[in-house]
Amino acid sequence: MEPNQEPIFEIRMLDSLAIQTRDLSKTYRDGWFGRRRVQALSGVSLSVNRGEIFGLLGPNGAGKTTLIKILLGLVHKSSGEAEMLGRPAGHRLTRRKIGYLPEHHRIPHHLTGNTALEYYGGLSNVPLREIRRLRPKLLETVGLGRWGKTLVRKYSKGMSQRLGLAQAMLHDPDLLILDEPTDGVDPIGRAEIREVLARLKSEGKTIFLNSHLLQEVELVCDRVAILGRGKLRRMDTVDALRRHTSPEAVLTLRADESSVRRLLNGRTVLAAQTVDPEHLRITVEAPDQPALDHWIDLLRAGGISIAGVSRRQLTLEQAFLDLVLNDGKDDGKEGVASSS
Repeated sequence: MEPNQEPIFEIRMLDSLAIQTRDLSKTYRDGWFGRRRVQALSGVSLSVNRGEIFGLLGPNGAGKTTLIKILLGLVHKSSGEAEMLGRPAGHRLTRRKIGYLPEHHRIPHHLTGNTALEYYGGLSNVPLREIRRLRPKLLETVGLGRWGKTLVRKYSKGMSQRLGLAQAMLHDPDLLILDEPTDGVDPIGRAEIREVLARLKSEGKTIFLNSHLLQEVELVCDRVAILGRGKLRRMDTVDALRRHTSPEAVLTLRADESSVRRLLNGRTVLAAQTVDPEHLRITVEAPDQPALDHWIDLLRAGGISIAGVSRRQLTLEQAFLDLVLNDGKDDGKEGVASSS
């Protein structure tokens, strides 16, 4: 073996993780002489399994773009570790196995769909003959089968996004990093892209997806990480986040509204709805079990019969907003993480 030659087996293809960060932090210097420091990431530890679709969520300024740039080797970390496909993030051999669709990407307008794939394929060292063999199927896959000879300047924004996805897939990468892949795509196009992502997952590809369209993330992702102010606020399966319950309790009472109003005597009720002549449903704030017990004891002491108690399950969007709106209130606590 040559002195500088690296053994093939060090690629560690059997490693179950496609992406792993440990206590990753990044601080930018700004202002005169770099005296002002901006903490973009602070102690972020997350993992992405091979063969899953993983969503990265967070409001503007949460650190999502910085994290992606560190993973791609475009920005140097300040501290911590970041690995992709078993190697340090940014390693040249790892880059060959990654397909990337940046946000707001710009394809030169003088190119056609066909020549754009030739251009980007050349940047990935894909032979021209191979590009021409693959591009009809790729364009068909992303819904551009009839547009290969059309100039990109005539493409809509959604069509440009689809072409960007095709170029990211061209060199058959193991890992796809997609930044807002459905931005500007119509509902039919989004459904088609979801099908493409599902097919790629079935082929064993790993997809790391950054999107502000939470309904899209909810439909395609296995797990998500939510960033806020540079910190990991939660990492879990989409189903687990959906099972996260609301701080509001819904009580179905065997009573009329006037009797309940007299008993509560001005206490705040978030909502009240008459179900039928014998039942009233009220929604109250009860973030924990003692608070719920207090409401139940109050009603029972007043002779009100309780027919049912429930909590509303949150959608991914509601869980995200709950975490984001509370962002910064629990900075002294660790973000909740799950490896499931």
